[in-house]
Amino acid sequence: MAGIKALISLSFGGAVGLMFLMLGCALPQYNQYWPLFVLFFYVLSPMPYCVARRLVDDTDAASNACKELAIFLTTGIVVSAFGLPIVFARAEGCCPCCSWLPGRARKPKDRARERGMR
Repeated sequence: MAGIKALISLSFGGAVGLMFLMLGCALPQYNQYWPLFVLFFYVLSPMPYCVARRLVDDTDAASNACKELAIFLTTGIVVSAFGLPIVFARAEGCCPCCSWLPGRARKPKDRARERGMR
């Protein structure tokens, strides 16, 4: 029964996260849909493990290099899903969807003026 509760809570959290992603992109004041690229990572993240599970028979209890590589690639994809919005937020001229990051509260022209650039 605990497994079902965990699955339901994970699916609810994923649905809420996708809803906030869609709402954040659809706000008329931003009118930017760049954050939707994160959905590619959501689709790609289970792929390496699914492929490795099909290729490897699970009869031996020892650690398998193929499954370990699949878990490593899945971890890299999940970390990239968190890193891509940060890169977009730091890029000049990108959407202010991640304006909560330090240094993004001011406009890029203000920061350039502070550095002595024109």
